[in-house]
Formats: sequence, C-alpha cells, structure tokens
Amino acid sequence: MTAARASLRKTAAAVRVVAQGGLNFESVDDIVCGVDEAGRGPLAGPVVAAAVIFNPAKPMIRGLDDSKVLSALKREALYDKIVERALAYCIASATVEEIDSLNILHATMLAMKRAVEGLSVVPTLVKVDGNRCPTLSIRSEAVIGGDALVKSISAASILAKVARDRMLVELHQTYPMYGFDAHAGYGTPQHLAALREHGPCEHHRRSFGPVREAHLRFGTGVPLPAADAVIVADALLDDDAFGEAGLA
Repeated sequence: MTAARASLRKTAAAVRVVAQGGLNFESVDDIVCGVDEAGRGPLAGPVVAAAVIFNPAKPMIRGLDDSKVLSALKREALYDKIVERALAYCIASATVEEIDSLNILHATMLAMKRAVEGLSVVPTLVKVDGNRCPTLSIRSEAVIGGDALVKSISAASILAKVARDRMLVELHQTYPMYGFDAHAGYGTPQHLAALREHGPCEHHRRSFGPVREAHLRFGTGVPLPAADAVIVADALLDDDAFGEAGLA
C-alpha cells in the first residue's frame, strides 16, 4: 500500500469516528425535559430531584451551568428565573426512610421518576444527568456530564440543589447542634463531631456508615432490613458531594 493510500484510509476512518461520535435521540418536535438530583452523598436529609421543560417562547436564561460550580447567591437568582421561564417544572424527593430501605441509588431514581411524573406538561424525551435513567414510560437518555452540557439539565440541577439546601436550613431550626445550615448534611468534620457528641437524629441516614456507627455507640440503632448493606458515606462523596454542599 502506498503512503498516499494509507493516508487517505486514515482520513476516512477519522471522518467516520467523528460522524459516529454520539447518538442524537432528539428531534425538532420533541418536548425535552432535563432531570438532575441533589443530595446523594449527605449523611442526613432527603435526596431531591428536579425536572425542567423550557418554554421555547421565552428567551434562554444566561449563566446556566452545573449547580456545583455556581455560588449560592447565583443559584438563588437563577432559581427564580428558571421557575419564571419554564414551561413546566417539578421538584420531588425521596425520604430518608426510602433511602435506608431502597439504598441511595434506587431512592435517587425514585425521586427522579416522581419529578418527571409530576410535570404539568408531558415530555417526549427525558435527558438525565449521569450514566443511567429511572424507569419511565417516556423515552429517556442518560447524559454523562449533562448538568454542564444540557441547559434543561443545568436548570434541574439548580432547582434540586436550591430546594434541598432550603430544606436543610429549615431542618437546622429544629436541630441546630448539627450545623445543617453550614454543610447541608454532608460528612464534614463539623458534622461528624456533632454526631459523636449528640448521636444521630431521625433525619440521619442510618444505612450510611458514620450514622450507623453513631447509633451503635449511643445504643439507639434500629436494625435495617436484612437485604440492606451498610453504605460507607465516603464512597459516595464524589465530585458532586462537597460541590453540592457548599452554601457559600
């Protein structure tokens, strides 16, 4: 084979790779809904999901991004704009009890499913941040890094994060000793120290390692269903964990 022919074949192969680089499930007629969650990693509080459909008749919101890279002040401002300009949106959650009985992954999928099914407009395509989708009767597509790539997912990310942070600030009024208003339930040194001193409250996830250990120390543990394994919280504190937790 000549060098020229070899070069042509490499060029053709490169073109095919670019052309087949991704699948597009969206058509111009689709009503696209973006879905994301907040609160997989914390030791306390619900996991919250949001679903957003933008109104094509209204201008796109500037500054939408993954909620983890935005300040609390910016998220709050964008929250109001998203609510105002969305064709439909829904915020839903799965409780601590559901997290402990189902595990955090299945509880997250449940919260996402509730958010989609709670929309006042039925989408034709659901785009979910991450590598898996909840079980839905609607076409769905998982988008890795979607909270930074797809505007409706970015919006859902912001709604879920702001809504959950507000819930934990409210929880702080009843349980100020844990500092929920500062860390949103994540396993910070402050939170772990409070667990050691005061023990867990009813809003702590007993299937998460540090909470389970605190229950055992205080003799307040309630047995989990036999099928449940103890979840080590550190394994869940990935790049979305303390990014979500930051309230500053």
